Amino acid sequence: MIYRLKVTLKGSKPPIWRRLEVPGNITLAKFHQVLQVAMGWTDSHLHQYIIANTYYGTPNPGFDLFGKTKNERKFMLQQVALREKMKFLYEYDFGDSWEHEILVEKILPMTEERRHPVCLKGVKACPPEDIGGLWGYYDFLEIMQDPKHPEHEEILEWIGDQFDPEYFDLEKVNKQLKKIKIK
Repeated sequence: MIYRLKVTLKGSKPPIWRRLEVPGNITLAKFHQVLQVAMGWTDSHLHQYIIANTYYGTPNPGFDLFGKTKNERKFMLQQVALREKMKFLYEYDFGDSWEHEILVEKILPMTEERRHPVCLKGVKACPPEDIGGLWGYYDFLEIMQDPKHPEHEEILEWIGDQFDPEYFDLEKVNKQLKKIKIK
């Protein structure tokens, strides 16, 4: 089966989102790679899924004190996302706490053309890493737009002037997604 999913960065206003199609036989570990590429993250932080009150991720005794986290390498998307209209959570970077709501929009039959992950559409740029979560991101955008702000030059030096919050490069994302080996 192929899953059509809408991934929305929770709390983003206006919404930052991606629409993906991924095969149901993808492991949650590989799906993490797909999400990183589609959203524009750099895979520099820990992550987890919360699906029907169950945690999936990379078990780590230092963070998983009660041993509740199931190994994401052992579960495929089709084993945990069982029906259309179901929602689940993907959290990236526990410090900034980027929470992504994932909605299963449709479950479609697999075809020869639909064997690999693809991004169908996306809206807005992903926030930069280590910006301090959504509130830090909104502060960052405000500073970027105000040349008189005392931190404006420092932010420009950190990020460069090429950051455009409206820009999403669908073609670039799909080229990167083609490089992900599902099995």
